[in-house]
Amino acid sequence: MLRLHFHPESPYARRVHIALLEKGIDFEPVVLDMAARAHRAPEYLALNPYGRVPTIDDDGFVLYESAAILQYVEATRPVPALAPAEARGRALVDMHLRLCDLQMARPMGIIIFAKRYLPEERWDRAAMAKAKADIEKHVAIVEKTLGDRPFLVGDSYTLADVTYAPFLQFLPLMEVEPPPRVDAWRTRLLERPSAIATAPER
Repeated sequence: MLRLHFHPESPYARRVHIALLEKGIDFEPVVLDMAARAHRAPEYLALNPYGRVPTIDDDGFVLYESAAILQYVEATRPVPALAPAEARGRALVDMHLRLCDLQMARPMGIIIFAKRYLPEERWDRAAMAKAKADIEKHVAIVEKTLGDRPFLVGDSYTLADVTYAPFLQFLPLMEVEPPPRVDAWRTRLLERPSAIATAPER
């Protein structure tokens, strides 16, 4: 059985958790106590030398980057599909996986870490302001990309949507006001049972 090492507050781990639930895949959840530095324990570093989450162990095959895990799960458990059958559609999904990490997740990390884990006197407000501006620029591009479609790629829910959902959760924390299409898309994604089941406590 596939084993998922994760922490419920990690948006990267959450996207994998969402995909597994959407696909109805049986898996063994292994929650790492990161406050107790379980991610730095020798036995975990033997699986993931970067000491991050998520990591999967699929009958001895270990993988530890969320985008790669999503694509692996889709390739090995293709039903129900979370990617289009045709090459162009799959390429678009892959593009959105990369853009989410580069243009949304990276700047969000600057703000999320500060607001979740640091006292205000330690916030780098200049870095946070730039990160917010970068997020707002990307969200405006996503607004145009969505057009009148309910999801990012075609008319179906795909890994492109899965990868964004955990980060869209934090738009209020970022103090980013989403434009109307992104706001409706965000609501659709976060109202799915898989998103509700994996929602972090903070």
